[in-house]
Amino acid sequence: MLLGKLCFSVLSISSAIAQEATPDKTEQNNILFNEIDIPQKVIEDSPVLQKWLQEVPNIREEIRYDPAFLTRLRLGFNWFPSTDDATGFNIGVEDIFIKRTGLTFSADYQIGINGDRNAAGADLHYFLLPLGNYVNFAPLIGYRYVQSNNFSTDGVHLGLRLMLSFSRTGGGDISFSQSFISPGANEEVGITSVSVGYAVSSHLRLASDFELQNSEEDNDNRFGINLEWLLY
Repeated sequence: MLLGKLCFSVLSISSAIAQEATPDKTEQNNILFNEIDIPQKVIEDSPVLQKWLQEVPNIREEIRYDPAFLTRLRLGFNWFPSTDDATGFNIGVEDIFIKRTGLTFSADYQIGINGDRNAAGADLHYFLLPLGNYVNFAPLIGYRYVQSNNFSTDGVHLGLRLMLSFSRTGGGDISFSQSFISPGANEEVGITSVSVGYAVSSHLRLASDFELQNSEEDNDNRFGINLEWLLY
């Protein structure tokens, strides 16, 4: 019994000495930076180095969850071949990230100059894979209004979106989506869309999109050429 107490005491003292002798992560990182001779001024002026002093980040995890696409503000020109070649404009925002939950918010407004084609809506997307993946899928839910000639409807907007990203900086991507307004109702509208974007500078992209809109009243299409401003 006495021997057991003696062993326990020795182990406790050894553990305490080891904790005092071992520097914490910040001290260890300071030692590392001193060994590679980084000037203190450089460290003070660099948020990245200061972050590394606190804790060395898990680069693999950051790459995995850092979004492979960016938030985009969009302004564009629309052409409606199925509506007497009418023209118009669109404005919108794509993929406002809600923290790093996989949720993004998008909204847009489209108007035809002759008044025969209009649309507006807002959606939430929930990406099922980590945001850093170059291929991702997202169910979408929201609200949408569409008007084509004398037909108009609005309601719940449900669908699925596929995102293919070619650059982590928003340099290029392709988005496919299939969705429905008021699915199952008499005025159900199916919408198939494809969007392609390519960066021409660090903040500006050229993009084009094509959309098919099918309802019991009519089958319509739309083609858009857009400028997109990337938000980092």
